[in-house]
Amino acid sequence: MLLLADAPVHDALPLLTAQDGAMPSCEGWNIVARLTLCVVDGPGDHGLVVPALAAPVVGGADDGPASSGMGDWCADAEQAGGVVVLSLDRLPEALDWSALLSSGTVRGGFMPALA
Repeated sequence: MLLLADAPVHDALPLLTAQDGAMPSCEGWNIVARLTLCVVDGPGDHGLVVPALAAPVVGGADDGPASSGMGDWCADAEQAGGVVVLSLDRLPEALDWSALLSSGTVRGGFMPALA
């Protein structure tokens, strides 16, 4: 999952409406997840480059270098065929996924990876 806060593409992404726990696809959007950067590409002129190596990886092994966690994340994204991208107005103090996903303000969904 790629979690974005105050991203310039926030309003262009669809509102997240997960029906029956299924993550919807972001039609017209795709992602390239690489160790040094991620490219989120949308329809028209909508897009975003995220400097991935500097991004924190939550839930990974804490004993390795940051590049190891991001490398694992990129490998997982490739194996899954894409990434769930969620965009928020701002990051919350604590990540409460059930509250976050039911807030009605989160945008995004699953974006397929470009080969």
